[in-house]
Amino acid sequence: MSIRTNFALLSGRLTKHLLMKTTGGGSSLPGKVAHKISPNVLDDVSQYYDVIIVTGTNGKTLTTSLITNIFKRKYDNIVTNSRGSNMLQGIIGAFVDSKPNKHKKGIAILEVDEGSLNNVVEALNPKYIIHTNLFLDQMDRYGDVKETYQLLVNAAKKVPDATLLQNGDLPLFSSVPLPNKRKFFGVDVQAESPKINYCPRCNHTLSYKTYTYSGQGNFTCHACHLKRPELKYTVDNIYNLNESSSTFEIDGERFTIPVAGLYNIYNALAAYSMAKEYSIENEIIKAAFLEMKRVFGRQELISFKNQIATLNVVKNPVGLNQVLSLIEKSETPLMLVALLNNRPADGVDVSWLKDGNFESLADQDIIEIKTGGISAEVMTNRLIEAGFNESLIKEYDDLEKIVSDLQNSDAKNIQIIASYTAMLEFRKVLKDKEIIN
Repeated sequence: MSIRTNFALLSGRLTKHLLMKTTGGGSSLPGKVAHKISPNVLDDVSQYYDVIIVTGTNGKTLTTSLITNIFKRKYDNIVTNSRGSNMLQGIIGAFVDSKPNKHKKGIAILEVDEGSLNNVVEALNPKYIIHTNLFLDQMDRYGDVKETYQLLVNAAKKVPDATLLQNGDLPLFSSVPLPNKRKFFGVDVQAESPKINYCPRCNHTLSYKTYTYSGQGNFTCHACHLKRPELKYTVDNIYNLNESSSTFEIDGERFTIPVAGLYNIYNALAAYSMAKEYSIENEIIKAAFLEMKRVFGRQELISFKNQIATLNVVKNPVGLNQVLSLIEKSETPLMLVALLNNRPADGVDVSWLKDGNFESLADQDIIEIKTGGISAEVMTNRLIEAGFNESLIKEYDDLEKIVSDLQNSDAKNIQIIASYTAMLEFRKVLKDKEIIN
């Protein structure tokens, strides 16, 4: 590496150290400082690593974390941004503590935002790119799903030697020819009745042999003959899917992850697929799955004085509805806390909330609902529209007040859903009150 890049990384490390001392964290500023000193820092440092990129709408952070947990059991020199800082500065920041070895490549496992991918893909020169899924998300930023996929297509074409590991159950991913080598993973389980979905190539109605959720499954278009590609990696059975864990079968072997939800089985399958590309043994994968730590804001467990709350970040209708389906599994009376912001990182347009199936909670024994965030009124109105009694809902203008009330609550089952920046702000209050580290 150049002297300039070495100095840039050193400056990034110093910035990170100062942030840890003064604010307790900060994953973007060290990268920003390093990039300011050496604009080519990413090109210079990434050449010492096999780079694995994880991108898509939902599941990037957990998939990145799962892959990292697996690979750390086999390899020593791992770089990752598994806490979710996935734009340019955050990606550079992941490398500031790296130890490049010119004699032996390390492995960099990087979550990359869909909108930022084209800005970094050539510098990273990845060996693999994982496409988890693409759903409607942040309309004011991305536009429609096809426009977002075009961003991924453009990025893949820039690095034709990269192998794509794609979710084969999503019709969009096999609808466009690409120069890259491609391998597909998917779930061969009937989870729910097929909804009406349209072919991304010709717009005719798709038919399904099996269907999981949100347009994913073993699909066929009888008009243009687009169909699910041959899968290299497949979940063949799901044995247990409860509110705290999931057990499933891949290639005749059972695996368990200590988080719930069919969407997390897809994340685990993506991680398994990546591990198998490196010929990592099943026993290593199983152990890494069982010992995985919950990623902040993703079924994160928070201990208050009298109870444990579950925190889930939600940012689009598909993710929201998957989280609501988990809350439906609750068998005890619960308190619902719903926090909504509409900052740029959340998506200023919060009309997506109307597509959240809050009505599915109508039969739950909900003892109280608390709403908060800068768009708390929007959340309150949506819940009233969904049929909840207004007398159940208490709207807050201060997250600290919500946390104080939760500390003094006797509720044993607290389910918290929050948009991205609302989740970050809520966690900051928890940190300030020393409820979490």
